[in-house]
Amino acid sequence: MLIRTTLVAAFLYSLATIAAAKPVSDETISIAKQLRDEAMVGSRAWNIVESLTTEVGPRLAGSEAEARSRAWAVEKLAAYGFENVRVETFAMDGWERGTEVAEIVSPFPQKLAITSLGNSVATVETGIEAEVVLFETLSELQAAEMGSLSGKIAYVGHGMQRTQDGSSYGHFVRLRSAGAVEAARRGAVATLIRSIGTDSHRMPHTGNMSYAQDVTPIPIAALSNPDADQLERIAARGQTIRVKMTLTPNYTGVVESGNVIAEIPGTDLADEIVVIGGHLDSWDLGTGAVDDGAGVAITMEVLRQIKSRDLKPRRTIRLVLWGAEEVGLLGGYAYAEAHKDELRKHVIGTESDFGAGRIWKITRDINEAAVPVADKIAELVEPLGIAPGSSSVRSSGPDLSPMNRMGFPGFRFVQDGSDLSPSMTTWLGSNSSATTMVGPSKAGASFRRAELR
Repeated sequence: MLIRTTLVAAFLYSLATIAAAKPVSDETISIAKQLRDEAMVGSRAWNIVESLTTEVGPRLAGSEAEARSRAWAVEKLAAYGFENVRVETFAMDGWERGTEVAEIVSPFPQKLAITSLGNSVATVETGIEAEVVLFETLSELQAAEMGSLSGKIAYVGHGMQRTQDGSSYGHFVRLRSAGAVEAARRGAVATLIRSIGTDSHRMPHTGNMSYAQDVTPIPIAALSNPDADQLERIAARGQTIRVKMTLTPNYTGVVESGNVIAEIPGTDLADEIVVIGGHLDSWDLGTGAVDDGAGVAITMEVLRQIKSRDLKPRRTIRLVLWGAEEVGLLGGYAYAEAHKDELRKHVIGTESDFGAGRIWKITRDINEAAVPVADKIAELVEPLGIAPGSSSVRSSGPDLSPMNRMGFPGFRFVQDGSDLSPSMTTWLGSNSSATTMVGPSKAGASFRRAELR
């Protein structure tokens, strides 16, 4: 987490200060080095995430706990002395988890560890009992004949591996949304999928899913990896498997979420905005420390470090702690809609939402004026073992992706995902989650591509 804080602090201050078409000043380089070196010695980022996860805990989008996290953030940000601290609320459809139980009825009776995927419909109150049809891949399910799963439960496994860049997750996570849709089209009454993760414990991984308009929604749940292994071993014995599952999630109607904002105002270019942030909400099965308490802590600490040095950037640095990211980037879309009249003034930014691992490369898609400072940042962090990545990746993080699609410049510190906690939902820089993005209409404004001057 130290290196992440180091990079973001140096990057943010530099981009908020630099003048275009001029060399990066010695003063800016000196301050960036100080921010880097001081953050490497220690920061308060751990204390921030500890406070959030202890005093608030899990923060399901639209819940009372997410509302408490916004209050927590406002109190912390005001105490740090940031300006223009506020909450921008928006409405969303609420969903909450209920009972989640399952068991193999035959041939070898035993309990199963499952969890509903976010937005799943419920089973009937007494549960569903049916024969299970196993598929090794989503493609195999999609190749099944229409009607072939009538009255049955579809199970889909996969072969996800740990990767540094999260690419295996990016491929297999599409099973979350597509699994129930494809199974329902073929007549299934419910869907089980192998938990989207590489763990070996009996804690299945939740995450959001969505339904297509042309199918009747059916329940979908994730099965822990050990339980998925067990199901597949039983199937290998050639015997018919019957499973009973009961899921009782509930739609709670229209509820409130919101984005928390704080700023360090700029000087002569104060109307130009550099954005940084993480998302406040988390799934309800853990404390949300990795996804995305770490990102919240890292970016809050970055702003605190800049503020504590009484630095005066030319551009306004805006911290946004987004709400309802996990259920479809709702905070990101709400922000783009609320600020559509000033989108052209958003010059660049980045979000922290890939855990707290070490940075191994930097990716970007910026205009010529921003290249010198980006190159200088790369030079300053090279001694930490970080190499430049692609210069044509339009990604700033999940909640900034609605703006990236409209021309917002991309800049991302890519963290090592090899040891990333498998119980988190994350973002890989494109719409790899295959989740339908539901939210306010995408604002039609275009962005100036970091015309730094």
